[in-house]
Amino acid sequence: MRALYFVVALVAALLPKSLAAEPAIVFDPKDGQVIYAEEPHRLWHPASLTKLMTAYVVFEELKKGTIKLKTKIKCSKNANAEPASKIGLAVGSKMSVDLALKALIVKSANDVAVMLAEAVGKGSEERFIRRMNATAKRLGMTRSRFVNPNGLPDRRQITTAHDMALLAQAIIHDFPEHAALFKLAKVKIGRRTLSSYNSLLRTFEGADGMKTGFVCASGYNIVASATRSDKRLVSVVLGSRSSGARRLRAEKLLEHGFNTYIWKALFANQNLASLEVPPGKAKPPLNLRKKICDRRRARAHKKKRRKKRKVRRKKKRKKSSG
Repeated sequence: MRALYFVVALVAALLPKSLAAEPAIVFDPKDGQVIYAEEPHRLWHPASLTKLMTAYVVFEELKKGTIKLKTKIKCSKNANAEPASKIGLAVGSKMSVDLALKALIVKSANDVAVMLAEAVGKGSEERFIRRMNATAKRLGMTRSRFVNPNGLPDRRQITTAHDMALLAQAIIHDFPEHAALFKLAKVKIGRRTLSSYNSLLRTFEGADGMKTGFVCASGYNIVASATRSDKRLVSVVLGSRSSGARRLRAEKLLEHGFNTYIWKALFANQNLASLEVPPGKAKPPLNLRKKICDRRRARAHKKKRRKKRKVRRKKKRKKSSG
């Protein structure tokens, strides 16, 4: 009995106490075992994590054979009009599905997301979005709703850390043949070499995917996967205040997972499937625009004013010395 108490106390001591109070989860995608979760059902804007669902639906069509990796897809006016991050293809230009998926995951290209949606939706982005929501429902993503295929700002586009964990698990389980796509640190399109926004691929031992996301309302999001000694873990982080904070938190969650998953397997029975959604109406997602983008613009404006004052003082000193 004393040994049991000792082990329980040890596991408690290893919990990541320093983590911020934003939605997060770390789990084993093989069996869905949850190692740590914080507000996993809290509504949040997914930003470009949306593109994981876009990729999942495209993978389904590839498996069915309705499209192929070498299939050429066209850039429509609708796709061309999407804001950055984008590849910037001219209307009527084409690229292969293979290259489009790489641009989607590595560059997080908003225009390419629409190109893929229109190709799979037989010319209709709306049809593709209905497919995204039907797929979310089938996967058990009960608090997710998609209104576009790229994650651009829309207050109606919502998810949770738990739902994104379910999606990541489904991608890993259902489409292992596409695992290399999420490991790509760079992709070459034409003469340009584009780097991934997922900095864990360069900094964290064993990192092997998956996707980052950012809009002002959501803050910095990530679904991050890593494998060590044949053990794969995935962390989901929503709402970090900077890309650096996002990377550090995802790393901390994964490190915690690798250090404690054996103890968790012995004494914990939390699973993605058993994480019950709390009763009652969910609170609307936070809007972090003021804390992130507005504050950043204010700092930049203040810095610009200081620079102007410095220039004026310098000119004044020159005149007085002359």
